[in-house]
Amino acid sequence: MSPVARPDFSLNAVRRSGELAELAAGREVDVLVVGLGVTGAGTALDAASRGLSVAAIDAHDLAFGTSRWSSKLVHGGLRYLASGQMGVAHESAVERGVLMERTAPHLVRAQPFVMPLTALVPRRNAALAEAGLRAGDLLRAVAGTARGTLPRPRRLSAVETLRAAPGLRGHGLRGGLCSWDGRLVDDARLVTAIARTAAGHGARVLTRTRALSVTGTGALVRDELTGQESRIRARMVINATGVWAGRLVEDIRLRPSRGTHLVLRAESLAGLHTGLHIPVPGETSRFVLVVPQDDGRVYVGLTDEPVDGPVPDVPEAPESDIGFLLDILGTVLDTPVRRHDVVGAFAGLRPLLDTSHGVGAAGPRTSDLSRRHAVVTSREGVVTVVGGKLTTYRKMAQDAVDAALAARHLTARPGRGTARLPLVGAASRASLATLSAPRRLIERYGTEASAIHALGEREPRLRAPVADGLDTTRAELLWAVRHEGALDASDLLDRRTRVGLVPADRAAALDAAHEALAEAARAATGI
Repeated sequence: MSPVARPDFSLNAVRRSGELAELAAGREVDVLVVGLGVTGAGTALDAASRGLSVAAIDAHDLAFGTSRWSSKLVHGGLRYLASGQMGVAHESAVERGVLMERTAPHLVRAQPFVMPLTALVPRRNAALAEAGLRAGDLLRAVAGTARGTLPRPRRLSAVETLRAAPGLRGHGLRGGLCSWDGRLVDDARLVTAIARTAAGHGARVLTRTRALSVTGTGALVRDELTGQESRIRARMVINATGVWAGRLVEDIRLRPSRGTHLVLRAESLAGLHTGLHIPVPGETSRFVLVVPQDDGRVYVGLTDEPVDGPVPDVPEAPESDIGFLLDILGTVLDTPVRRHDVVGAFAGLRPLLDTSHGVGAAGPRTSDLSRRHAVVTSREGVVTVVGGKLTTYRKMAQDAVDAALAARHLTARPGRGTARLPLVGAASRASLATLSAPRRLIERYGTEASAIHALGEREPRLRAPVADGLDTTRAELLWAVRHEGALDASDLLDRRTRVGLVPADRAAALDAAHEALAEAARAATGI
């Protein structure tokens, strides 16, 4: 009996070139997925896990679009519960538990949040919020997520609230509400892990491959590195391009919404480690989130503004959004954060479904639109999956593949296996604790941390940070080129690591990124 081949989770330029050439030569696949954000990567994994042959392409890079601009949270559905979207709330709670306990415990962990009860929060609103948190905890239990994974919410005294978040203004503070949710180490790293897991199951994951046009049986594509055009033949085609879905398939009705986040240094917020939910004055279910990160940064977001006109590849954070977030932050802080304290900002576009017919010329606010996803099959048989959110990517992927199979009257294994399929790097928290590698690496790479750490042990220069004051090492950049499909400096600094969220840090690390690319190229050519 021949040995079973080990899965190859590595993505790199050599693999990309070979697989693209194979498809250009006429090799047909069962499923072509267009788009490699979290939904597209999840769709590729779902299809590959059912034994289908898969090609997944993106005009840019893994997590180039909306999937890298999220709040870095895996939500349990509390907001949807408050607005009466029971199905979406339950789905979110279930999928949060799947990520935290089975598929990606190395990338998602429990994050405490405190809602400060200031004079701007009426007692009635505070009571409603507290009731909502208890309902959310019940939702956690119904979803089957263990108490040890997410502690119960509770009310804090004013003293306890200030102890949890020392930068808050004490005057007029009645106390706080403490709750827990899931926090991603990095949304782009989640997408990378999903895509690499799909590749380990045989999917051809091809970045810098633009779909020029699609039909129900394939796509005309262009290799963005060489300019060469070719056709990929497929039995099923799934459009998972999010807010850009309408560029490939007509009659997709979306109302994009812009969510903006600020990037601050932790010292601007008195070294904050606990997250904050800050109610927006005059609103009952809108909050600004303050989310501390392990690298000393803090993200503050988010806005919810409708976007009209053409959808840009990379949205910009307008000054009006930045000012709004600083104003809301200032309602609870003892020392206000100023504009010069903002070291970075980013904006993402949510692909919200517009189901408002007869609501009026302007339609509802984007904050009122459902986060439920939809799967639509065009006359030509192209399946488009739109809407939804990062937390429920796995369910979106499953529904998209089911619809594609139905449209082509094909069969495959049922699509429930990914709920128990660990992503590359995943292991139990107990197993992760035994790894011989720095904690920071384990929290970003899971079981692969030891291999990255070993690069630095063999070559001490790779242990050096990519720039002064940053934790990211040169070994991580080299690993990203060799195994995570990074093809240029932007891939390395803006997505495989998030150095680029602070422009000054990005500029300082640029030389290290170019050196990693050059070293990997020399190794690939044997020079």
